[in-house]
Amino acid sequence: QVQLVESGGGLVQTGGSLRLSCAASGFTFSSYTMSWYRQTPGKERELVATIYSTGGTTNYADSVKGRFTISRDNAKNTLYLQMNSLKPEDTAVYYCTTFLGLWRWGQGTQVTVSS
Repeated sequence: QVQLVESGGGLVQTGGSLRLSCAASGFTFSSYTMSWYRQTPGKERELVATIYSTGGTTNYADSVKGRFTISRDNAKNTLYLQMNSLKPEDTAVYYCTTFLGLWRWGQGTQVTVSS
């Protein structure tokens, strides 16, 4: 079955860095566009970054451009999000997702940035 398992979240100070990972299984990872979303309590999920199947095209939310980098390793079926220069407003649960006829989500990983 399809599984997306995020990891790498944690507590970091303002200006720090974290790298999130999303291990995918149960589908042909290399064929699908992958995205990272984030959500804070009481707000809708926000698209953070998207990477197309070959990894050559990426898109970012304006709020993270220049600070976050999405990447993928199709040989390892893994999606990454390198987050640098973190700000308190980046605090959220981060989810990886892909559309396989319906949206598939991982369980999320908490990122907390202290001021």
